[in-house]
Amino acid sequence: MRFSSLPGALLALLAACSADPPYQLDDRPPCPALGAPCDAQPGASAAVTAPVTVAPGDALPPEVVSQLAHNNLDVVWHRGRLFFAFRTAPYHFASPDTALYVVSTADQEHWTFETTIAIGTDLREPRFLAIGEQLFLYAAVLGKNVGFFEPQYTLVSEYLGPAEWSEPERVLDDGFIAWRTRTLDGVPTVFGYVGGENIYETDGEPVRVSWLTTEDGRAFSPAVPDQPVVLEGGTSETDAVRLDDGALIAVSRNELGDELGWGSKICRAAADAPGDWQCAADPRKYDSPLMFRHRGDVYLIARRQVTETGHYDLEERDLSPEDQTSEYEFEYWITPKRCALWKVDPEALTVDWVLDLPSAGDTCFPGLVELGEGRYLVYDYTSPLDGDLDISWMEAQFGPTEIHWLTLTLP
Repeated sequence: MRFSSLPGALLALLAACSADPPYQLDDRPPCPALGAPCDAQPGASAAVTAPVTVAPGDALPPEVVSQLAHNNLDVVWHRGRLFFAFRTAPYHFASPDTALYVVSTADQEHWTFETTIAIGTDLREPRFLAIGEQLFLYAAVLGKNVGFFEPQYTLVSEYLGPAEWSEPERVLDDGFIAWRTRTLDGVPTVFGYVGGENIYETDGEPVRVSWLTTEDGRAFSPAVPDQPVVLEGGTSETDAVRLDDGALIAVSRNELGDELGWGSKICRAAADAPGDWQCAADPRKYDSPLMFRHRGDVYLIARRQVTETGHYDLEERDLSPEDQTSEYEFEYWITPKRCALWKVDPEALTVDWVLDLPSAGDTCFPGLVELGEGRYLVYDYTSPLDGDLDISWMEAQFGPTEIHWLTLTLP
């Protein structure tokens, strides 16, 4: 039979199956392949290079259709390629028009379309998790109402090969937000929470933070046996790193407030008591916490409130807890923001500001890839940097945002 007599759809399928894959996988490190990010030379203090805009951008594949907002994101270096997932929507808030795109590159100049997830409702918190040669992408499914945060369930899609991903499927418990996925001492790890719908409802159930692990990317169990919850109260977004002595250091956003006040909790769990998190209060709110270690030090990238003190907790204890929550949220929404690098003291459980990344307005949802020799590739989103740098966070969330990368160098 001549191929020309086959139906067009079958011809297209045969052509796709016989075509060369768009790239080959290997096990090379990110440097020197990534070029410019690897050229930055660390100095005597922390520094960042000028940002390079990625989304929206002409270098992205034509399958990527940018909308006004580009925000939630993640990056991972996996088998010789940088995988980049991001959300685009009409604005920061929930929308049925939201799409999550995944693209990849070996040099940050030539991008390959990988996959997209768009299901007619809001999608957030894209998170990569590599388990050996497997790579998984998780995403939180939320509602469509612009005025509400409505966690529904979590989707996972597995990387099958160049530009080929499995059909998304549901995992974890309904309502669970997988906030940060990482590997701790070789163990695949997820820090997440339930009760996100109560963060802005002061009379709801407390928020519960879990520390989970997985062997196959789909089935999860508590990292601390028989203890699925490690924090309960007002905290939600949580990340953690492990010290050389096996202790765990965590930063957890405390937006709802509890007996420690409002802002954040800085926590430590000893190696011999991993489920016993001892926490200190911090009046600043470290939105979107991303933690990492550099030569024994503990660093944090998270949002900074641009006020005289930077405090989220204004300590208006004459107000009821409900009124304090509402008042602090309002004050936070009307102030400018930055995305900042912070240093965490693992003994005192305190946090010190180091520097601001290029950022303004609606900003800070960082992704990080270690490049070696004191260099880190950082992806982040921000309102335009050629506009009003002190625009309020509230106003900026209805305006355009873009995603860029830069190199962070540490001494």
